[in-house]
Amino acid sequence: MFGWEFPPHNSGGLGTACLGLARALGEHKDEVDLTFVLPRKQAADDVGANFVFADAFLKHLKVRTIDSLLSPYLTSQSYSDRYNLLTTEEKDLYGASLFEEVNIYARRAEAIAKYEEYDVIHAHDWLSFGAGIAAKRISGKPLVVQIHATEVDRTGGNGVNQYVYNLEKQGMEIADAVVAVSNFTKNIIVEKYGIPPSKVRVVHNGTVIRNENKETTELEERPHTPLSVLKEKGNKIVLFVGRVTLQKGPEYFLNAAKRVLEYRPDTLFVVAGSGDMREQMIREAAALGISKNVLFAGFLRGDELDYAYKAADLYVMPSVSEPFGLTALEAIENGTPVLLSKQSGVSEVVKHSLLADFWDIEEMANKILSVISHRSLGNEMRRNAFKELFHISWSNSAKKCKDIYRSLTSRLFKNMK
Repeated sequence: MFGWEFPPHNSGGLGTACLGLARALGEHKDEVDLTFVLPRKQAADDVGANFVFADAFLKHLKVRTIDSLLSPYLTSQSYSDRYNLLTTEEKDLYGASLFEEVNIYARRAEAIAKYEEYDVIHAHDWLSFGAGIAAKRISGKPLVVQIHATEVDRTGGNGVNQYVYNLEKQGMEIADAVVAVSNFTKNIIVEKYGIPPSKVRVVHNGTVIRNENKETTELEERPHTPLSVLKEKGNKIVLFVGRVTLQKGPEYFLNAAKRVLEYRPDTLFVVAGSGDMREQMIREAAALGISKNVLFAGFLRGDELDYAYKAADLYVMPSVSEPFGLTALEAIENGTPVLLSKQSGVSEVVKHSLLADFWDIEEMANKILSVISHRSLGNEMRRNAFKELFHISWSNSAKKCKDIYRSLTSRLFKNMK
């Protein structure tokens, strides 16, 4: 399995998804022996997988723990910005551009493909497709590529990076099977990339319920945090979590906030995340005249993120194009009702949520007002959505992936006979 990031060194949902799937596959050691390949040496959680690092295959490079420059959401410019901050010695460890670094990983994958024993190759998103293709070319083994987000999602379909689009399309065409994280994503793969529907299998992401006995009807006792203090003063809190970038729809969140504040000026809108539109959104909040009611909290993880969910009266996902949306499951696990964009994959599996088109500011505002004004509605959504989590598990995702692996290896064996 080829990936780019893995918790705790992850910048978004792809790393979280890789952890969930790898851990679930690792629970079936009698059926699956997993080797997870990352481009750089890093500390990784024990999830029942054997970790291999591509940088170990450079003879002149000592294996050591370093933070990679790479993440699923880098642009060519943001990669260059990071690269230019490195010392001359550190620059020797990386490609001079994002695409050069992707190609380096693919070349090192050839050495790994010759060294490791495996039956199936599984590559996550375009950054590792080159590595997967190289391993397939060397070994002749079947390749599965998993699509967590497409270039069409990231750009809203406008001004796609042709290099990235072409590599995504090439990976899906060469692959023996394509895994989409939702039917929403499958439709994009079929319509925008021309991949036959029969080749695309839908495997929804999952979640891990940390407290199966948690009572979600009423808000549990909250930690003493800045947000909880604001809440104790009578404020309602509406939360956005995600990259502050075009795909996630932060501008629609702010415009809905302005409408809500006309009726409920006691509401605080919290934006938890970082991204290329963050400064623009800070200026937009000022231009809308709602700055004093909008808190830009920056990138949160771990307990800090959990505390933000727990303090919120409602979590809103206004994404323009959301292949899945793991943050919605995180919110529900923390006892927070959710309002989801209809343009999201997670809305396929979470039925006890409110829905709105990302562009429909009035509908979004009306539903926010309904939840923060009617506590019983939020409690009902919270309780029923939490029950749904028991059916949205990484174990189910792993079982579906195992079925795909089994079908591909059986087909290969028949062809060899």
